[in-house]
Amino acid sequence: MRVVVTGSTGAVGRRACVRLAEEGHEVLGLDRRSSVAPPGVEIRTVDLAVTDLRAALAGADTVVHLAAGVRAHRDDPSGESLALAQRLLVAADHAGVRHLVVRSSATVYGAWADNPVPLTEDAPVRPCPEFPFAVHRARLEDLADSWAEDQPTRRATLLRPVVTVAEEHTGGLARTLAAALAISTHEADPLGQFLHADDLAEAVVCAVREGVDGPLNVAPDGWIGAGDMAELGGLAHRLRLPAPLAATVMRLLWRTGLSAAPPGVLPYTVSPWVVSNDRLRELGWEPRHSNEEAYVVSHGPSAADRLDARARQRISLAASGGLLLGLVSAAVWLVRRSRRRQSVTAP
Repeated sequence: MRVVVTGSTGAVGRRACVRLAEEGHEVLGLDRRSSVAPPGVEIRTVDLAVTDLRAALAGADTVVHLAAGVRAHRDDPSGESLALAQRLLVAADHAGVRHLVVRSSATVYGAWADNPVPLTEDAPVRPCPEFPFAVHRARLEDLADSWAEDQPTRRATLLRPVVTVAEEHTGGLARTLAAALAISTHEADPLGQFLHADDLAEAVVCAVREGVDGPLNVAPDGWIGAGDMAELGGLAHRLRLPAPLAATVMRLLWRTGLSAAPPGVLPYTVSPWVVSNDRLRELGWEPRHSNEEAYVVSHGPSAADRLDARARQRISLAASGGLLLGLVSAAVWLVRRSRRRQSVTAP
């Protein structure tokens, strides 16, 4: 089978290309970045916005769309990445592609207090509207579904991975959530799932092999709580605030450039959005890495781990003081800017 993979030089894309080639497929990788091709894989440096994709997709049986598109830390993404996806689908239509595999995200379920634990693929898609990354992924799924429904012989597999990490690349969603978790609401006890890129690549191989139509959650077995994360490292120091104040502080930190977490991600650190992997397991897929193992990969040992308790305490106090000073400075700056605007507009 001829398989074309976009985003082929990324952490997941490269692994998926290698595994697809090992399965005996003819693999063509497309990416803006040049890269040495793994054995059995052809890599072409292309720009999805300008390259004639019809030629690149000629003869393809399956297209795997892993190109990143919008990043999790962007507060107000343009529609450019969706336009690129639409362009890819038009080329797939022209090339006679019958199967599409799209990397979506488990964030499309939204983080809501009434979510069941865990969520299955039958749960409604209702992303938190203020988190553009999740909204974008839901719209990407709509495009893929529409493409598949246009002809009865087409199938679209919608992979919905949880937070995905790799040794060489933490991942944008992982970094965004880590930044957001620095601030906690009093009622928050977040549940987390962390997926290794190896396991997501295996899910891609499984989806190509089985030709599944519809969504597939991709996650390790079970999940971990805030206490587990703290023991594993990465949640030792959190600013706990009432929910309304936490949202205000996140907006302030985001607007002043002091945080990489857009305020819309806050619900994903408060309400549950963990998923079941039963449907994918029924297809023969099994995770090789646990939540704990993947979490450690995404929150690897730092210099602080080599310090004694007193030194860590001093650093913690200094960091807390720095955060407070940053908040105060940002607040003063916003007040001054508001006053300047008022003075300019006053009659």
